[in-house]
Amino acid sequence: MDPRIVDRLRCPVCAEPLAEATAGTARALRCPRRHSFDLARQGYVDLLAGRAPHSGDTAEMVAARADFLAAGHYDVVSAALADAATDALHAAEAAGRPPGPATAAGEAAYPLVVDAGAGTGRHLAAVLAALPHAMGLALDVSKPALRRAAKAHPRAAAALADTWRRLPLADASVAVLLDVFAPRNGAEFRRVLRPDGALLVVTPAADHLAELVGALGLLRVDPDKADRVAGSLADHFAEVSATVLRARLELTGPEVSTLVGMGPSAWHTDPAALAARIAALPEPVPVTLAVRLGVHRPR
Repeated sequence: MDPRIVDRLRCPVCAEPLAEATAGTARALRCPRRHSFDLARQGYVDLLAGRAPHSGDTAEMVAARADFLAAGHYDVVSAALADAATDALHAAEAAGRPPGPATAAGEAAYPLVVDAGAGTGRHLAAVLAALPHAMGLALDVSKPALRRAAKAHPRAAAALADTWRRLPLADASVAVLLDVFAPRNGAEFRRVLRPDGALLVVTPAADHLAELVGALGLLRVDPDKADRVAGSLADHFAEVSATVLRARLELTGPEVSTLVGMGPSAWHTDPAALAARIAALPEPVPVTLAVRLGVHRPR
């Protein structure tokens, strides 16, 4: 794992710094108190202290999601995240931010972008492509997703971590934090972000997938979603801007199945009934992509 990323990591047990160690062919990250965390052959490190409450997406779900994203259906989201991250770093540079006391000597030259709940790492890769000097870290509880995220970009690494718990990162070590349809841990996000850092949160807008909601009996987006997100972060962040992104998708039946499986309706809908409804839809299926991108600054 790139030492510039390892330098920002912290032991999930004792919060001490980590360093890479090798014993024969086995590689691991270890802290001064001898807590050890294996580096998997697939490229990610297991920084989960204890058992996760769930195992995340399965290999089949991850493969379907990777194919769906590779088709470009959510590229508008990736591009907007890349633009917002670029603006955030440029604003920090223009303000002449001095190196923070908890950061490494090279931190200013290599800002860290973290994607909490990164999945396959596609959005993180798009951001890193726009930021040639940044490093990236994908966090997720799904091992199949992390196997892909670890290879999503040459400057990206991946770690198994539960974002509801303490994040395995040093204080004020992150320049930009991405949260795309993922849980939001406001206190931990604030701890790991630099004082001039930016939290980019993507959530569904009211008309997201509107054509599928009635036809397939999906869960409707809470009309107060934006207020609830702001409220969950208000103690630690202030929202400085918000943009609604919209695009019209033309999907096949299997792509509709994947898209539904990527959202909360997958856990609240009878699979057989859902499959029958999708099969009855005429192709291509027109679907509205509508999401809200909020830019938040630490208080």
